[in-house]
Amino acid sequence: MTKFLLISEDNEKEEIVKRVFSSDEIIVNIDEILIFDILKVEKPDVVIIDGDIKNIDLKHLCRKIKQFPVVSLLIIGNVEHNKDVTHNINLFIKTPIDEKLLDATIESSLKTRQSLLKMTKSNQELAASLYQLNVLYNTSSQLAGTLDKDKLVKIMIEGIEKSLNFELSCTLIFHSEREPVLIINSLYQVSDRLLEALKLRAILSYKSLLSDPPFDIKIGNLKIEKNVKHNIKEYDFSVLRFDNLFAPIVLNDEFFGFTEIYREKSFSTEDATVFQTLVRQVAIPLQSASFTQELKATNRKLQKLERLKSEFISIVSHELRTPLTAIKNAMDIILSGKAGEMTENIEKFVSMGKRNAIRLSGIINDLLDISKIEAGKMDFKFELMHVSPVIEYVKNNLSEVAKEKGLEIKFTPNEDKVEVYADSNRLEQVLTNLVSNAIKFTPSGDIEITTKVVNARELQYDHCFEEDIKRLQGNYLQVCVEDHGIGIERKDLNHVFDKFAQIENSLSRKVGGSGLGLPIARQLMEAHNGAIWCDSEINKGSKFYFVIPIANDKSNFIMIRKQLAQKARSNGTTLAIIKIKSTSDTIDKLLNDNNVLSKTYLANSLVEKEGNMATLSLILMDGDKPSAEFLHKKIDSAIEQNKDLYGKCDIMYTYEIEGDAHEKDSYSG
Repeated sequence: MTKFLLISEDNEKEEIVKRVFSSDEIIVNIDEILIFDILKVEKPDVVIIDGDIKNIDLKHLCRKIKQFPVVSLLIIGNVEHNKDVTHNINLFIKTPIDEKLLDATIESSLKTRQSLLKMTKSNQELAASLYQLNVLYNTSSQLAGTLDKDKLVKIMIEGIEKSLNFELSCTLIFHSEREPVLIINSLYQVSDRLLEALKLRAILSYKSLLSDPPFDIKIGNLKIEKNVKHNIKEYDFSVLRFDNLFAPIVLNDEFFGFTEIYREKSFSTEDATVFQTLVRQVAIPLQSASFTQELKATNRKLQKLERLKSEFISIVSHELRTPLTAIKNAMDIILSGKAGEMTENIEKFVSMGKRNAIRLSGIINDLLDISKIEAGKMDFKFELMHVSPVIEYVKNNLSEVAKEKGLEIKFTPNEDKVEVYADSNRLEQVLTNLVSNAIKFTPSGDIEITTKVVNARELQYDHCFEEDIKRLQGNYLQVCVEDHGIGIERKDLNHVFDKFAQIENSLSRKVGGSGLGLPIARQLMEAHNGAIWCDSEINKGSKFYFVIPIANDKSNFIMIRKQLAQKARSNGTTLAIIKIKSTSDTIDKLLNDNNVLSKTYLANSLVEKEGNMATLSLILMDGDKPSAEFLHKKIDSAIEQNKDLYGKCDIMYTYEIEGDAHEKDSYSG
């Protein structure tokens, strides 16, 4: 049954409405104060407003009604209304009222409203799933970053709380072999008798999980750690009737404890999956914390956890893509008109849904990118290039989006002949992110992109970016994206490039985004041996800078080394980097003596001179310790046999093995 609110003092119109919707509930009122009370308490589905009603400010009334989730219809009679009134109304019908038209109009609008509500619910469920995925990702990363048992358990409980919002949790863990601790996290205070009941429940659960418990836990030797959020009320036995989830923390045959959570609202199947996943994730680092002396074994387990995390994110992201693709396709069909004619409102809301589906698709892609980068699986194709064509491409690609907001993108190249050693696709990704952000946060004005050559000593930046920039040396190509938008507070600059930073920022939530675009850009710049930072002023705009080394022998060598090391890790092979340091004269003779260093060795090499000293760095593909030692002995032998050519010389050798094992060994002579 549909509930109507009729705002009219015309008896004839009231009779028509009651006759057309005779089987529905109709509330009639003309008191402006009572109208809003009815909207809040009775929650009608449809509000019908008589446009000829007197003694009511329709402009104010319609604007207020728009704030409620109702279908509004204005009966247009003799009084003319300006846009301030009609702009806030969904439907219109003229007098004399056609009863069939009135019935059809309301029925069609209610169906549309129902469809939109379903779509909103689907979007909310998708957003909730994505948020849980974000929590899982963050928690997994934190778990992989510590071997402290207390911190691991705390991270797990925080991850469960963020994703599931429990009222009470009980976690049994062991600080040592015979020191059991029951950690209680509660929204409110726990009564004494409930505490005793939780202790007894924990002991019984422990005994039921292990057929042969290593030792007997008693209430007297069970240590309690309580974390209570609010003291405004107290939980008693009633909390035990809440819905609950239970999971042991077990890895293979090793038992670490268990955790149990209670929530008044029922848990779904998806909630149970998230809970079990978080509990399973904490088991591996807990085992690693128990065996810290086996460092290599611990490292392998953590690497496996990282792979599982990446695979998990990949699987879940692909699972999210499937329904998202179906939603986008359905919206495309509706917008094409193949599903039938659409009203202007239907087209507007379907277009809104499509935009949000595209935005969610972008968030999923960001999650996959950040996962690949952190797992070392992001592919790079470094080559000598100019940056200007990439900037022009991004500018042309986003110009239409900017024009929709009345913005213009301008590009002023100051150094378009300078070459860098970079991956054009990844630079395009960074620039697209920066320019897109500028468009989002700029209400009016131009977005300016400029380039220039700078020396690392000349760079100006906020102190919060010092760690990222102080390592830079030499000349760089600087790209700046400047907007005249809302700006960023100085205290927030430090968090601009943090992962998921937008989740906690209400303004960012309004414009959307995963909070991963800038962290991805930061990681991509690090992969290019560059840096990224920003400067901003509230209500005046922001400047985002990034720098890439000007192409020279050293920068090219470093990029080649990164690229080859990545391939070695992916293929499970190794490469050796050997450095030979001696006088410049000796290095020159080594380079000119083809009997010592073949062209294969010299293909990926770098000579750095320091006064009368020089260092020759060579990358040996598919290299290992024996191959590096072989080259070491070969050079020594050649020098020993050609004393007339080389004379007496001191040479320092250092080399490291890169690839799957990341081993490093150094030699000197």
